[in-house]
Amino acid sequence: MFSAPKPTFAYTNPSGKKQSVEVVDKYYPKKIVEPFAKVDGNIDPKLRRAATIAQERAHAHSLSKCWHFVKEALVAAGVVKSRPQTTLAKQAGQELVNNYGFKKLPVSNPYEAPVGSVLVYGAKRAAGHVEIRTENGFVSDFRSKTPSRRPLLGVFAKS
Repeated sequence: MFSAPKPTFAYTNPSGKKQSVEVVDKYYPKKIVEPFAKVDGNIDPKLRRAATIAQERAHAHSLSKCWHFVKEALVAAGVVKSRPQTTLAKQAGQELVNNYGFKKLPVSNPYEAPVGSVLVYGAKRAAGHVEIRTENGFVSDFRSKTPSRRPLLGVFAKS
C-alpha cells in the first residue's frame, strides 16, 4: 500500500544549516485532567451570579487588578452591599469573613472549590491574588482554566 510522504517545512537555522520539520496537520488540545466545578446548594446562589458577571467582564490576560474586578462582581451580584475596602488581594479573605458574612471552607485544592466561591492566594512581598471559581475554571480580571500557582490562603463563601 502506497502512502504519500508527509509534508515538511524547510528553513535555515541561525547557524546557516538547512533543516526541515514535519508539518503538523492536526491539533491535539490539552486534555482536561481536573474535573469541572460542582455547584454547592448550600452556598448563596448570588455567588454563582457573581462568577457569571466576573466572566462577562474579564479580559484574556491579567491587568493586575484581580481584587478590583472580584469586588465589582460581588457588588453587582448583590453578594455584598458595599464595596470591600482592603487594597491587597491577600487581605480579601479576612475582610470577607469579618465584614460580609463569608466563611472559610474546608477546601485546600482550588479545583474542589464550589462554583462562586472566592479563592484567596498569598504572596511574600506582592499583593497576592484573588479569583472566583467558575464552572470550567477561574476568573478575576482575566479568565483561566487553571488556578493561580501562588499559595492558597483559603476558599471563602456565604451560605
